[in-house]
Amino acid sequence: MKSITINGLERESVGKVSTKALRNAGKVPCVVYGGDAPIHFSADEIAFKDLVYTPEVHTVVIALDNGTKVECILQDIQFHPVTDKIMHIDFYQIFDNKEVTMEIPVRLTGNSRGVRNGGTLRIVNRKLRVKALPADLPDFIEADITEMRIGHKMYIGAIAQENFKIMHPDNTVICQVRTSRTAVDDSDDEEEEDDAAEGAEGAEGAEAPAAEAPAES
Repeated sequence: MKSITINGLERESVGKVSTKALRNAGKVPCVVYGGDAPIHFSADEIAFKDLVYTPEVHTVVIALDNGTKVECILQDIQFHPVTDKIMHIDFYQIFDNKEVTMEIPVRLTGNSRGVRNGGTLRIVNRKLRVKALPADLPDFIEADITEMRIGHKMYIGAIAQENFKIMHPDNTVICQVRTSRTAVDDSDDEEEEDDAAEGAEGAEGAEAPAAEAPAES
């Protein structure tokens, strides 16, 4: 998984007055949990744009002004209800030998047969909770929808899980192809393919008809 670095300043005071002053200065108060003790720091709001305003996920290295570097993941973020400015961010420290749970985006690949026949693709879960060692966290979970027909659903059980575990039941739906007014019955495609295959086999095995003998005069 990709990693980004955020430069921050360690906070000595964590009261409401100092927190408000940080926000007024365009900085975001943050906390890193999961280690021996919480680490309070702040960073410029613009420093988080590549972490927050993107569909991708990353691990984060917090580089503090005192030389400390902490590897972590984003755990929670609070936005202002009116301005949508970032108000506070919680991080969780990660370790190479300790599994961590993280939400990973789903990436659909292929061109569904059902959609080609007029069906509508509905994505039910765009992100899935995954548990793995930090080095084994995937950038995304790939789901191939090529063979999905109208009425078909793709479940968690259809996803190969290598070096990580998806923390949802196997019958959790990832996406489905629903019918629509313009949809055609795509089951005919399979029947036509079978008929064509049978016809080809029949043509190969058939003998040419014998020529008729000329009539006697």
